[in-house]
Amino acid sequence: MEESYQFAVKRETLHNIHSYSYELEHLISGHSDAFQDMFQYLLSFSQGHLSSLLEGSYSSLSRHALPHVNQLFSSLSLYLRGANVSVEAAVHQFFNNIFPLAYTRLINPGIEGSMMMGSEMSDCLRMIRQDVNPFGPHPAVMAQELAGALGAGRQLGLALEEGLEVMNATEHASLSKECVKGLVKMVYCSHCRGLTLIKPCVGYCLNVMRGCLASVSELDQPWRRYTSLLEQLTQAMAGHHSLELALLGVRGHVNEALLYAQLHGPLITATVDKVCGLSTGEPTSMQPTSPEVTTSSMTSSSPLPSAAPSHPLPEQWPAQLAHLRREFLMHLQRYKSFFAALPEMLCEGENVVDDSTCWSGDGVVESYTGRVVGNGLHAQRQNPEVKVRSVDPAVAEVKERLEHFNQETQEKFPKLGQMEAWDELGSGETEEGSTTDCDDEDGCQSSGDGQEKNLHKETSSEGKPIGRQPGGKSPQENPSKPPSVRVIGGSPSASWARPWSLALLLSGLCLQWILF
Repeated sequence: MEESYQFAVKRETLHNIHSYSYELEHLISGHSDAFQDMFQYLLSFSQGHLSSLLEGSYSSLSRHALPHVNQLFSSLSLYLRGANVSVEAAVHQFFNNIFPLAYTRLINPGIEGSMMMGSEMSDCLRMIRQDVNPFGPHPAVMAQELAGALGAGRQLGLALEEGLEVMNATEHASLSKECVKGLVKMVYCSHCRGLTLIKPCVGYCLNVMRGCLASVSELDQPWRRYTSLLEQLTQAMAGHHSLELALLGVRGHVNEALLYAQLHGPLITATVDKVCGLSTGEPTSMQPTSPEVTTSSMTSSSPLPSAAPSHPLPEQWPAQLAHLRREFLMHLQRYKSFFAALPEMLCEGENVVDDSTCWSGDGVVESYTGRVVGNGLHAQRQNPEVKVRSVDPAVAEVKERLEHFNQETQEKFPKLGQMEAWDELGSGETEEGSTTDCDDEDGCQSSGDGQEKNLHKETSSEGKPIGRQPGGKSPQENPSKPPSVRVIGGSPSASWARPWSLALLLSGLCLQWILF
C-alpha cells in the first residue's frame, strides 16, 4: 500500500510540475519558431530585392550571378539558425565569385568573344579579388553591417534553444526518497484516518515542495540573468530595425560595388593584366554601362535612382517584428522568477487550504505552526519536513551550463546592457507585465495582473502564480507568424497597407538605408 501511494504521489507531483513548465516551454518554443520564420522572411525579401536589381540593371551578368546570390543568402540563413558559418567569409566569397563576371561583362564587355576565358582565368580573378579591391570599400562595409545586425538574431535563436534545453532537463529531474516520503505523508497519510477531504496547510505544503525542489530552485539566479539577456537580445535585434536595415542594404552595397568597379575599370584591368597574365588592351567601356546611373558615385552626393527599391517595404513587415518582440517580452516578464515560484504554484488553489482545519502531517490543526523555510539548498537545513542530503547532479549540470551560456553571451555582446530604452507603444498605452524598477536580488517579479510578491521570504506569500491560472489558458498559445509573403530569386510581391518612403543616400563611398 505504501509503495502504491509513493508511485501515485510521485506521478501526480511530476504531472503538476510539467503542467507549469509546459507553459514556459511552449512560450519559448513557439516564439523561437516565430522569430526564425520572420528571419527567413526577411532574408527571402532581401534576396528577391537583390535579384531584381541584377535582373533589371545588370542583365549581362544576372543569369550567372543569381546562383551566387542564392549561396550568399543560404549562408546567412544557416548563420541565423546557429550553424558554424562566418558572415564575413560568406560576403567575401560572394564578391570573389562576382568579380570574374563583373570583369568580363561590365569592365571589359565582349572579352569572352575575343579571347579565351577559361576556368584558370576565373580562378585567378577570384583569388586576387581582395588584393585588387575592384569593389572598393563596399564588400567590407556590407560584411560588417550584416555581421553586427545578424549577430544578435543568431544569439537570440541560440538563447531560446538553450532555454528549451534547461526546461527539458528540469522536467526530468528526479525526486529523492526523502521527498517522496514527505509527499506521501502530506497527501495520503490523512486517508489512513479516514480524512479523505482534508487538505494540507499552506506552510506545510511549502516546506515539502521547497525541500523536493531545492536543487531546481538553485536555477533561480542564473535563470533571472538568462531572461534579462533574452530581453536585451530581443531589444538589440528588433528594437531599432537594425536587422531589416542591414538586409535591405545588401542591394545598395552590391549596386555601389559594381558601379565602383566600372568607374575604376582601367586601373583594375592593368592590375589584372600584370597578375593573371591577361593582355586585354584598353577596356571597351570606361563609363558605367548600367542605365540607372549617369553620374559618378565618386563625385556626386545626390541620391542615386538605381539604389531606390523597386518595391516599397511592406508596412506590416517591421510592424510584425515589433509586435512579436513586444509580445514575447510581455509574457517573458511573468516567468523571470519561475524556478523560485514553482513551489508556491504547486501549493496554491485546491491542493491546500489557508484557514482552519488543515492537515499538518501529524493531524488536523487550525494553522501550521512549523517554521516555513525559503528556497534553495542553504535554506533547507532548517526544513522540518524534508531532509535534503545532496544536490541533484543533473540539475547541477544544467545550472553550470546556463551560467556558462550567460557569461559567453555577455562576452560576445558586452554592450547589451547599454541599449537605449525602446518605446513603440502608442500614446497613452501601457504594456502589461512590463519591466519595473526591481532588483533581482529582491526576488520581485511582475505578474500579469500587476501584483508583486517577494519570492525569497521564508514565510509564504499570497497572490496568484506567475504561470497558468487555474482553469485558464496558456498565456502564449499562438505566437505571431510573419506575413504570408514569399520571395525567392525575383521581385517581391505583396499588398501594402500604405507605401513606405525609402531612399538610399550616398555618403562618401558607403550607401546606407534610411527607413522612414
